[in-house]
Amino acid sequence: METRRLYRSREDRMLSGVAGGIAEYFGVDPTLVRLALFFGLLFTTGPLAPLVYLILVWIIPKRPISE
Repeated sequence: METRRLYRSREDRMLSGVAGGIAEYFGVDPTLVRLALFFGLLFTTGPLAPLVYLILVWIIPKRPISE
């Protein structure tokens, strides 16, 4: 059984590859993930969405080049 790992994308990225990596992990279109992050930014009070994004950038590793 293959273990799936969450990585930041190296190919499908606009800022840091978080949305692309999440989309690859769940097998969805990266645009949907980016829209969800955007609406999260619009509809949360205070700096919650940008803070979550920065935490994800910090904790999700980049995909290794060899994969």
